[in-house]
Amino acid sequence: MNKVDNYIKTLSLQPHVEGGYYKETYRSSVENTYDGFKGKRSVSTGIYFLLRSGEFSAFHRIKSDEMWHFYDGDPLSIYVISASGKLQVIKLGLDLSNGQQPQAVVPAGCWFASRVEQPDSFALVGCTVAPGFDFQDFEMADGGELMREFSQYKTIITELTRV
Repeated sequence: MNKVDNYIKTLSLQPHVEGGYYKETYRSSVENTYDGFKGKRSVSTGIYFLLRSGEFSAFHRIKSDEMWHFYDGDPLSIYVISASGKLQVIKLGLDLSNGQQPQAVVPAGCWFASRVEQPDSFALVGCTVAPGFDFQDFEMADGGELMREFSQYKTIITELTRV
């Protein structure tokens, strides 16, 4: 069994709707109400997330900040489009001398997608969301609509959307 298959099996990772594999590992029992959210939310949640080369996490957005943590594999590129239309590419990894970061935050409401650029590789990361993740707060991007809004990023939007 290779390393990726071992992670998928040992960590009980399941396919994620946005691409890749995940498992929720933490959901705080403390709940609260927050402006802009319908109903109560856990104050924080955490997941493992794994992507292999050739796969991608499609552009989507959530209503909470999401902190990413690098664990193993090769660097993960996270493409973030802010509300003002600025594209930022975060390199999540451990090679600090080459501009990689072991953790990074995607602010609430930003469109974001990710992929492993290195062929024949993978990235195992963690994501911590506060207020806690709920699929009610998840929006998958429509590629056509995203391209109309951010036409300057047509290539990357085409590569990292499914619709």
